[in-house]
Amino acid sequence: MDNAVTLPLRQLLARQPVAALATLHQGAPASSMVPFAWRPASGELLLHVSRLATHTADMLAQPAVSLLVQGLPDMADTPLALPRAAFSGQARPLAPGSEEAEAAQADYLARLPDAAPLFNFGDFGLFAVQVRSVRLVAGFGRAHSLTTAQWQAVAATAPLGLGGNLATDLSTGV
Repeated sequence: MDNAVTLPLRQLLARQPVAALATLHQGAPASSMVPFAWRPASGELLLHVSRLATHTADMLAQPAVSLLVQGLPDMADTPLALPRAAFSGQARPLAPGSEEAEAAQADYLARLPDAAPLFNFGDFGLFAVQVRSVRLVAGFGRAHSLTTAQWQAVAATAPLGLGGNLATDLSTGV
């Protein structure tokens, strides 16, 4: 895949730890903010959410979701040029204590280590979102649609950690 597409997406993922989560709440659109990570092996997005939150009940009732990851204000000169990626997919809860949940927790904490104490709260659980499509706007007039396979290729190589000196990795498209 073209580095002109993957580089802005990788930069966005490296800098933004939260997404707007869109769900259906009793048939009406609803949105909330959630920290997120992903599974490098599958490209599934990972959400660690409380059962007390309405978005969790929404995902259990209707698993179709969308997440919007938007760039930080310093990533563009104007709001219309901010990079953003919309991920659409199906959310599913991961069984607590399962091998899959343990591996997902490791991936989640590799990205968001400060979230470790929340894994001790009984009402929190992991959801995996199987990504069906990604729409990337890399800047004003620079929109790209990614297939599931293209997203999985980015997810497999994008650094899970936040910030840091990623210039070498990102400039080489690794």
